[in-house]
Amino acid sequence: MRWRGRRQSSNVEDRRGQSRIPGGFGRSGRPMQIPIGRGLGGGGLSGIVILVIVFFALRACGIDPFQILEGGGPSSPQVSEQSAPGAQPTDEEAQFVSVVLAETEDVWNGIFQAEGETYTEPRMVLFSDQVQSACGFASSASGPFYCPGDSQLYIDLGFFRELSQRFGASGDFAQAYVVAHEVGHHVQNLIGVLPEFNRQRQSMSETDANEMSVRVELQADCFAGIWAHFTAQKGLLEDGDIEEALNAAHQIGDDTIQRRTQGYVVPESFNHGTSEQRATWFGNGLRNGRLADCDTFNNPV
Repeated sequence: MRWRGRRQSSNVEDRRGQSRIPGGFGRSGRPMQIPIGRGLGGGGLSGIVILVIVFFALRACGIDPFQILEGGGPSSPQVSEQSAPGAQPTDEEAQFVSVVLAETEDVWNGIFQAEGETYTEPRMVLFSDQVQSACGFASSASGPFYCPGDSQLYIDLGFFRELSQRFGASGDFAQAYVVAHEVGHHVQNLIGVLPEFNRQRQSMSETDANEMSVRVELQADCFAGIWAHFTAQKGLLEDGDIEEALNAAHQIGDDTIQRRTQGYVVPESFNHGTSEQRATWFGNGLRNGRLADCDTFNNPV
């Protein structure tokens, strides 16, 4: 990706190097991989407003959904030793994700404006080891996640080394896909996802929650593809970039991860989507850059 020299987002907060946060992170204490998303409601975007979101999509991020939904958890993130608002990171990895975040801001501001809506930009928090968010505590083992309670993305940049070395998904555009996916959850947050889930979740079985979680995650993949579509139109993509993103989507599919970690798959436990599904829905967004192509709730997945 041709990113050097481009605008960095001012919505980045660097908490790396802070002291470890004592204790666990949330009630479940279960780390996992990649994560979730609340509400404008109405307006031109209402055609793709999601009716439900799921418990597992939050738990998959290492976030305690009960704290969020019950209004619990810490009242505010830890702020000591963090960078001043708008301060630009100096290391290359941090500069890269800051540029990617800025590019997502440009794309989603334009899309929302075209729909007669205003896009509220998320903040990105860089951390190491552990972090406290409005959703509770999380460790690096949780992977990147989005917290709807404070509209912030949380990333330990060490995850990108794991993405390359453990998951076999190398390349800067694989990393950009991860950031764009989490921003996709923020978009879901803005278009009314979590409030409806809060209303309906009490009557959802675990099986239904898993099935809906897959649809939520695949839509975030599709939104990441929309971002890639407009990034390609800017001429910022290099040879192999799309292949890197598609490979990343494939490598973090539920079936591929389960085969890698336990040697067999349990389809009823899938909550992010299969490798084929994730790559397909990223491609759906990439193809035309249209929100209408990302309706995972009224189309087969």
